[in-house]
Amino acid sequence: MSRTSGPDVPSAPRGVLIPLALAQFICSFAGSNMNVMINDISVDLDTTVQGVQVAITIFLLVMAALMIPGGKLTERYGRKRCFLAGLLIYGIGALLSAVAPGLGVLILGNSLLEGVGTALLIPPVYILTTLLFTETAMRAKAFGVIMAMGGIGAAAGPLIGGLITTALSWRAAFLFQAAVVLLIAVLGRRIDDPLPPDPGKPFDITGAVLSAVGLTLIVLGIQSADNNIRLMVASVALGAVVLACFVLSIRAKERAGREPLIATSMFTNRVADLGLVTQLTQWLLLMGTSFVVAAYLQVVRGYNAVETGVIFTAATLGLLTTSLAAARLARRHPQRTLIKAGFLVSIIGIVVLLALAGRSLNPWAFAPGLLLIGLGLGLMLTPSVTVVQSSFTEDEQGEISGLSRSVSNLGSSLGTALTGTILVAGLTGHAYAAAMITLAGVGLVGFIAATLLPRRTITDPTPSDMGAG
Repeated sequence: MSRTSGPDVPSAPRGVLIPLALAQFICSFAGSNMNVMINDISVDLDTTVQGVQVAITIFLLVMAALMIPGGKLTERYGRKRCFLAGLLIYGIGALLSAVAPGLGVLILGNSLLEGVGTALLIPPVYILTTLLFTETAMRAKAFGVIMAMGGIGAAAGPLIGGLITTALSWRAAFLFQAAVVLLIAVLGRRIDDPLPPDPGKPFDITGAVLSAVGLTLIVLGIQSADNNIRLMVASVALGAVVLACFVLSIRAKERAGREPLIATSMFTNRVADLGLVTQLTQWLLLMGTSFVVAAYLQVVRGYNAVETGVIFTAATLGLLTTSLAAARLARRHPQRTLIKAGFLVSIIGIVVLLALAGRSLNPWAFAPGLLLIGLGLGLMLTPSVTVVQSSFTEDEQGEISGLSRSVSNLGSSLGTALTGTILVAGLTGHAYAAAMITLAGVGLVGFIAATLLPRRTITDPTPSDMGAG
């Protein structure tokens, strides 16, 4: 399978990677920085910890539910146009969140507008990277930078958010997001869309609605488990039925010769399917750990936002270390090996976190476990994306980019919903340990999926490459 573009596709202009990577950074940052503001927001807006958890989960869920439609819209309206439109909507949402008088307005600004903006601007990041970086080595390096910035944004979100919240206010954290979005828009002017938009491209509205509703019902059902088991079962079951209708809908459209929201061929590639499972579990681990540990530190231990953020520095440093080494590691080791090692290190990190933090009141008892989790996640984020993206042709990059980002954000929303629900159900009991044990189980699922990947993929180094240097 060729991984190079035709001669009519220009090479990436200098500096184009900066706004693309910053876009992934700020969207990942938005998903985790609120975790250290739980107490401040709940007091200021007269709500509860669970209310803030709902806002965080809805933001992540909106991203997951709309990422596939967002990817399809780029073909119809153009990648750069969707990228800039997403930045505009995101910026408006950030400003509205900054002045929110209550939880409802915060959900409108942060959860809905920022979520919609992210769903519009993130698919173009990955599609433009694929189209602009035509050489395999340069493309791998570009994806490595973008994934590293995404992981760092999620891991550093608690620290940066904690510093801003303590020094100024939780509202200033949203002004920071708006400022970064403005910077991205300015830097993004140099981006040229290598392919013209296709205004006549069909858009599957029915598929978009069914997929969004199905995912929403499942995630919100999981989140309601601590309040109403019957509601949870009914919501998850209904969500599964809606998703089944979505599958039937896209199959019917394909049989009729019409273009569905996403082709069924996206789900028949075994390597890509396993890669998507590893992506989902990685982001579930990252966001689940971030929410659970941050909530525990603030609600049970009584730490403020900046103290909580500083403790998370260990995870950020770990993720930064292995992310920056991702390109070099990929030249020496198969993708499968890196993904397996990442899950193994992350699971060990969770075990260490439980063993040390559960026996000591010293806040730095969290550092070794968080460091290992960060190291493990940084080790495998980029290889998983590479495995998935490289399993499809250039013409299919729009669909797989949307699906890949949707799965990752679904993992993020499930991480907050699942482990957050366990934690909120009994903050002063053994809920913290139960939530972390659940995350370890999720890591084991990801490890098993990684072991089922082929020993070699088309992006793996040759034996001579691995023996050099």
